[in-house]
Amino acid sequence: MTSSIWIEAKIDKVWQAITEEQSLSRWYAPGSTWDIPILAAGEKMTFTLMPNAHNQLSEKLPMQLTIQQVKKNEEFSFYLEVPETLIAITLAEQGNGTTVSFNSPGYDASLANLKALLEGHDIPYQ
Repeated sequence: MTSSIWIEAKIDKVWQAITEEQSLSRWYAPGSTWDIPILAAGEKMTFTLMPNAHNQLSEKLPMQLTIQQVKKNEEFSFYLEVPETLIAITLAEQGNGTTVSFNSPGYDASLANLKALLEGHDIPYQ
């Protein structure tokens, strides 16, 4: 079971949005921050989830992630340290746009945000 969405945007523009810190912070849990020192397999990055209406956090929650795969315009995947969960985001050119998929369900709001960001609309899920 996966979460996917089709976005009217070139694959390299979508790739940029899923791998750059500033772009990620705008669509994936907006307001939460990403620190990606080196975009390469085996490298560590930090995702800091901020308290918002969609979670029960009272303070920010930093998570250490390990990049598993970086295949430009194809796949960006990483492991959450605890539990050992792989999150893979894959891209595929389709028509005049790009299909973006997560390897598990539950990412529909994030994908809707990504689509809005890349197509020039307001982010629906803040």
